[in-house]
Amino acid sequence: MFTDPIADMLTRIRNASAAKKSELVLPYSKFKANLADLLLKEGFISGCGELAGEHKMLRISLKYSGQEAIISGIKRISKPGQRIYLPADKLPRTNSGFGVTVISTSKGLMTDKEARKAKVGGEIVCQVW
Repeated sequence: MFTDPIADMLTRIRNASAAKKSELVLPYSKFKANLADLLLKEGFISGCGELAGEHKMLRISLKYSGQEAIISGIKRISKPGQRIYLPADKLPRTNSGFGVTVISTSKGLMTDKEARKAKVGGEIVCQVW
């Protein structure tokens, strides 16, 4: 059993992009699907969707620019053993604004830019660049 399914998802994405895979499949959850939708909206992946079957699965299609993966780095920030919560005015910028920090707020998952604009803080889930 996973103790941190979000870290597992990020590791699978990191490993698949390092191995130049076109897509990956992982166990489905609403949080993971929302995270994948956010990555799709920000242009880090080319597609995501759920697969029906005995167990619901989530398929993520990775995006490449030539031979280079669009996701050059992905890092889990808030962990089950140490949750990190910050107010809107203290949200970190990833790679001087060239990356995205994903925040779990009371209004759902959003990027650091959206959270600052909506003036809501929350749990820092991960950073992608």
